[in-house]
Amino acid sequence: MNWDDCRVFLSVARSGRMLTAARSLGSTQATVSRRIKALEESLDTILLVRRAHGCDLTDDGRLLFEKLERAEVEFLGAVERISNARHGVSGIVRIGAPDGFGTAVLAPRLPDLSAKHPNLSIQLVPMPRTFSLSQREADIAICVGRPTDGALVVRKLMDYSLSLYAAPAYLERSPQITSSADLSDHTLVSYVDDLIPTPSLDYISEFTSTWANRIEVASALGQQEIVRAAGGIGILHDFLVKQEMGLEKVLPDLSIERSYWIVVHENQRHSRRIRAVSDYIIEIAR
Repeated sequence: MNWDDCRVFLSVARSGRMLTAARSLGSTQATVSRRIKALEESLDTILLVRRAHGCDLTDDGRLLFEKLERAEVEFLGAVERISNARHGVSGIVRIGAPDGFGTAVLAPRLPDLSAKHPNLSIQLVPMPRTFSLSQREADIAICVGRPTDGALVVRKLMDYSLSLYAAPAYLERSPQITSSADLSDHTLVSYVDDLIPTPSLDYISEFTSTWANRIEVASALGQQEIVRAAGGIGILHDFLVKQEMGLEKVLPDLSIERSYWIVVHENQRHSRRIRAVSDYIIEIAR
């Protein structure tokens, strides 16, 4: 059995598509298909069922995938330990985070983390609606709402609050607001309904059920900029709103609370590089 064939199989099993695996490996779909066929012939079994939407694992395929993942973790762990013994904490760590937390909390502090571990390469990427730590889309994920699926190690990172904000120019030209019932006369700046990344962010009804109209933006930072431009009232992260932005709280007594969670795959929990970065994130979030 050829390890290169196994590596290709792992990529296909994680992505569910040969074309996606080929792109991630810098190869071609034909080469990937040939590698999978060679592996199946060497094991005298069928590992993948090709379908229109992609590939499904057979029972033998699932068994091999589980064993290869464990072997890969052991191999990478050994490489990491050898490298760390010579160079300290090293390697690549990819952090997936929501745009607000990633931009406002993590990004300004990554230089300090890099200085602490100069042999560490850090990648900060936006977290999509769905992600897979097992498919190596991220080594560490920051989530709103506690994940419950998969073999994950989950820890609460921090609580945060959200409140209604508007620009003075918007409030001056709009009907007065004295209670949540008055919000029905106003424009809401919010997430795009069908692109809300997690049910935890579907919080509009916690303020009011009716708005005059809406401007929908898939990004928390994008919503904030529209509110600053007097485009409407936004439900914004309190920790993102700075005094110099000149925004005013609307109905100051009305706010909601959410939590960030830090997540790593169970297979990665003992990795020194993952632990170094996750411990740092936990420290700065306190």
